[in-house]
Amino acid sequence: MERKWWHESVIYQIYPRSFKDTTGNGVGDLRGIIEKLDYLEELGIDAIWLSPVYKSPMDDNGYDISDYQDIAPEFGTMVDMEELISKAQEHGIRIIMDLVVNHTSDEHPWFIEARKSKDNPYRDYYIWRDPKDGDVPNGLQSAFSGSAWEYDEETGQYYLHLFGKKQPDLNWQNPKLREEIYDMMNFWLEKGIGGFRMDVIDLIGKEVDKEITGNGSKLHDFLQEVNRETFGNYDVLTVGETWGATPEIAKLYSNPKRNELSMVFQFEHMTLDWDEKEGKWRPKELDFKKLKQVLSKWQTELKGEGWNSLFWNNHDLPRIVSRWGNDKEYRVESAKMLATLLHFMQGTPYIYQGEEIGMTNVKYESIDDYNDLEILNFYRDNIKKGYTHEEMMEAIWKNGRDNARTPMQWDDTKNAGFTTGEPWLRVNPNYKGINVENALKDSDSIFYYYKKLIQLRKENDIIIYGDYQLLLEDDEQIFSYTRTLDDEMLLIIVNFYEEKVEFVLPEEITFDSKELLISNYKVDEGESINKLELRPYEARVYKLK
Repeated sequence: MERKWWHESVIYQIYPRSFKDTTGNGVGDLRGIIEKLDYLEELGIDAIWLSPVYKSPMDDNGYDISDYQDIAPEFGTMVDMEELISKAQEHGIRIIMDLVVNHTSDEHPWFIEARKSKDNPYRDYYIWRDPKDGDVPNGLQSAFSGSAWEYDEETGQYYLHLFGKKQPDLNWQNPKLREEIYDMMNFWLEKGIGGFRMDVIDLIGKEVDKEITGNGSKLHDFLQEVNRETFGNYDVLTVGETWGATPEIAKLYSNPKRNELSMVFQFEHMTLDWDEKEGKWRPKELDFKKLKQVLSKWQTELKGEGWNSLFWNNHDLPRIVSRWGNDKEYRVESAKMLATLLHFMQGTPYIYQGEEIGMTNVKYESIDDYNDLEILNFYRDNIKKGYTHEEMMEAIWKNGRDNARTPMQWDDTKNAGFTTGEPWLRVNPNYKGINVENALKDSDSIFYYYKKLIQLRKENDIIIYGDYQLLLEDDEQIFSYTRTLDDEMLLIIVNFYEEKVEFVLPEEITFDSKELLISNYKVDEGESINKLELRPYEARVYKLK
């Protein structure tokens, strides 16, 4: 496989609204990101994935775009954006834009025009259908609950919105629309960005009348055309958000021979503790063996034919240390363990803001302290169905999206140093102890552990190109695997749980010398690794020769 810069890169996701506010209006902004570039360079990341900063009414926090070629005033101006791109480059950091082209805002000029009449030239930029028997055209559902069809009085037709009502879906079957999108993408590529994260990109090939939303028959034709007309002509990274991807589908997206995307985000591992019927709002116990199988399957099946993205967190997911670690007594150890497990796999790791200091989920008692559209809809709909407030809050504390969106915790001053004003979302009350300032002062902090993981990836080809092999497949508590390249082997051993456990080295692993690369506890480097007692959430990585 031809080497690419993004094979050995680590990406840092910024949710701009919650990162750093420089104006005192309580909303993070582009100047706040510019101000923190030194911090990100110190961490060692190579690129920032920037959640949307385009002009937007912010019904879904920027994932509802009203102008793709302008910046939302609360985040700054196009001049700020251009400065961020060039200043980041000076720090050796690329900017990856979040591209939302499955839908726009209903306040986008295209939709304002499209609504006016059935024969408006922009009508066909969106998806319209006549009522069926006086009701919705079909059974398609919105991801934010309820029907995906909204009736429009003006023309007596319904328009499709797979997300919020203010997020009408674009009609990718229309070549003129596609041309406009490619012009817009090239506008950004010309500004020197490092690529695109493509929001719900697996939905653009939808076949509405067949009620097919993900992976429609034209999807890959569209992606090959996008590649040809835009980013294929630049040395950039592209990552598609593809909730329904299997390894087979992921190869279609990310095999370099097919000229589509660099990689995809797949979510199979991230839905293992969701209920089959109720989804994330009825979380269940994680099946640990299944986690090993799923992560291993993606490692082995994409080898040589595609590329993995590696992540535990993003703006839509709860904090991993609260979800699968222990965010109380063993917060530091379990955060480092989870990072170790992921960062030694093959693929491009993504760190979500605050993950590198071990930020946790939040437990607000009142529903009024939450902001997320999905949480508020879920709460409202289920209270009507007779669920109790307590049941609702329990689910929100576990899996609500605002867990990831509380402001970044910079120091222990008011509002965690995020803003001098009133923050748009309440700061997690634990900021006094968990913050960047404390992390930078403590050489044993989660921050410096992440820094070391990033450094090791840059210094060891084996992490990027080595073969993956799962060990101890049936062990209920240990996740262990090897990476092998030429005559070198990495042995990764983690205790995923709180109870101590004995690790016994499988007989087939032989070596002449060993070197401890990283561990989250003090380790006697001379001790034999044939048999080890692992402490709570202990993680170690050895290089064997």
